[in-house]
Amino acid sequence: MTWKEVIKYSTHGNETPPRRVEKDEAAWRQLLSADVFQITRLKGTERAFSGEHCSSYEEGKYACACCKEPLFDSSIKFDSKSGWPSFTEPISPDVIKYEKDTSYGMIRVEVMCNVCDAHLGHVFPDGPAPSGLRYCINSLSLQMLIEN
Repeated sequence: MTWKEVIKYSTHGNETPPRRVEKDEAAWRQLLSADVFQITRLKGTERAFSGEHCSSYEEGKYACACCKEPLFDSSIKFDSKSGWPSFTEPISPDVIKYEKDTSYGMIRVEVMCNVCDAHLGHVFPDGPAPSGLRYCINSLSLQMLIEN
């Protein structure tokens, strides 16, 4: 994945997801904790350095907290010192949805789960090689899947 591809997806549409999970707001509220609902369904943001996955580096995959779709692998996680878990790329291009975000007077690219549309965070072009990308993700939007 490159920044050019991220911009293309955010302006011209995303890849077809591997599957779809759709629920109404009431069903998501019943399924998720209040904090996870605020982040994932209402596009909230947790405080920097507050999330459990920020400084954890155990091996495994990080899945969407809403639909459990694997999104990121621990092997591509890095310490960006931003206060949020950071990754250089998703497990697969079809699991992440990209949208232009102009909230708060900024222009950014929001990243969401392409399976259930959960808000995850944002992607920036200031990450390490080889992708140069930094997927800055809310811990509460992720669930660790431990590998055996």
